[in-house]
Amino acid sequence: MRFTGTITARTDAKGRAFFPSSFRKVLATAGEENLMLTRDAFQPCLVVYPQSVWYAQLDALGTGLSRWNARERMVMREFVANVEPVSLDSGGRLLIPKRYAAMVGIEQEVVFLGMDDTVEVWAPAVLEKNRMSATDFAAELERIMGQKA
Repeated sequence: MRFTGTITARTDAKGRAFFPSSFRKVLATAGEENLMLTRDAFQPCLVVYPQSVWYAQLDALGTGLSRWNARERMVMREFVANVEPVSLDSGGRLLIPKRYAAMVGIEQEVVFLGMDDTVEVWAPAVLEKNRMSATDFAAELERIMGQKA
């Protein structure tokens, strides 16, 4: 599954936004119907996981943590505390619960950003504040890819 691209949408009075059709096609091709919504651990945005991807992440994290280590149990608790199953309605809209929208500053406009096997959901102004400059992006990409050569 590969989600790519940036699509802007608006939420309606109930907090629903049309999930980008290109992303819906990716889900359909992969046979994914169930989605999980959570707040990102590192950035002020939401993340939509296809359920299979979410469970793979959960398994990977759980495998590396000890049930007998209090701090590691706290990490697992925080990881799963703010995740919620969501689905697209018959019109292809995603309901963004009000508490999730408030967590990341989403009002009416939202930006869906394809991030490989997940989709980030941003408030436009917050996304702009968290983007790299073109110069920083080029330098970081050169550093990362240069290490692999």
